[in-house]
Amino acid sequence: MSSSPPRRRILRTAAATAVSGLTAPPLLGAAGPARADARPAARPDLAPGSAPGSASSAVGGRSGPATGGGTRVVRERRAGERIVDLTVRSPALGGTAEVRLLVPDGWDERRPRDRWPVLWLLPGGNAEHLTFTDDYGLQHEPSVRKVLVVMPSMPFYGFYTDWWNGGADGPPAVETFHLRELRPLLERDYGAGGRRAVAGESQGGYGAVKYAARHPGMFRAAASWSGFLHPLMYPDAVVRGAEYLGVEWRRIWGDPVRQRHIWEANDPYHLARRLRGVRVHIASGDGTPGRLDPPDVEPDEDIPGFEELARLFPREVISLSESIMGDESRAVAYRLQQEGVRISTHFFRGTHAPAYWERELYATLPMLLGALRDR
Repeated sequence: MSSSPPRRRILRTAAATAVSGLTAPPLLGAAGPARADARPAARPDLAPGSAPGSASSAVGGRSGPATGGGTRVVRERRAGERIVDLTVRSPALGGTAEVRLLVPDGWDERRPRDRWPVLWLLPGGNAEHLTFTDDYGLQHEPSVRKVLVVMPSMPFYGFYTDWWNGGADGPPAVETFHLRELRPLLERDYGAGGRRAVAGESQGGYGAVKYAARHPGMFRAAASWSGFLHPLMYPDAVVRGAEYLGVEWRRIWGDPVRQRHIWEANDPYHLARRLRGVRVHIASGDGTPGRLDPPDVEPDEDIPGFEELARLFPREVISLSESIMGDESRAVAYRLQQEGVRISTHFFRGTHAPAYWERELYATLPMLLGALRDR
């Protein structure tokens, strides 16, 4: 793995996103009202039974030059033998976003009706979507040569959510971009088929499980590696992490008390029943040094406001973020078991670090790819 020490610290931060020595980049659509040409964002406060975006609800289709009311590829470029990078114009985000594809064998000679199973890989809250190829070398893995791997970007600290924005909706509508704009576009023009699995690291693990729950029938399998799976369990982790980064946290889901229904509609613990029929895998460390941590591993950065959270965990914990992810992951795993969801878990000693996510990626691939092969 080629991550530099500063990047490693960034990835191992509280609230499952970057906080160490980093200034948050501006979120797409963060300033001012929604763009006039933006399509209405799917509301994040829908009741669990009415979440949009099932496999049959693709926006757009094959007619016309764009998908999702103006979504279109504005740039396509080769970044490697099987790597294609797209720049996508997104009304839901109010700007453009980057997407990396790892294409299957035979993709360059595809015919109009050729389709491949799709594996979605979601980055953490730091939005570094190139990690899976640049750091983990997924393009060299033989088992993914028969699937289309989609690695979309996400606005910094975007939480895979259509932001509430005080009830005004509008950008950034992350969930809408991924599943109601990008997905139909890939199915129309890039050979993406109807068999899908989704996985992610840190905040991306949350996105994977949440997307599968909010869109029944869209994904056959979902995997979370150190995911922020139960935001309402430790809402202060969301709040304090956002404040440290200068992100207006109330814009995401509102207040955890006053807008609790929005938090619940975006919390996999409260969506557990909707994951019946999905193969789920959850992995997380406990925040103590593990075998993939170097001998001189440093504790997480001190985040103002995290002192009370730190008192809840043993003194040997050096990665408070991973302890929080571990607690939330165990709570969601138990809830899924209660609901009869087919679930596997891997809980271990370790910190909130890329070395563990890389390991879990390759350990989980057989399950994810197996789900794509099932009839």
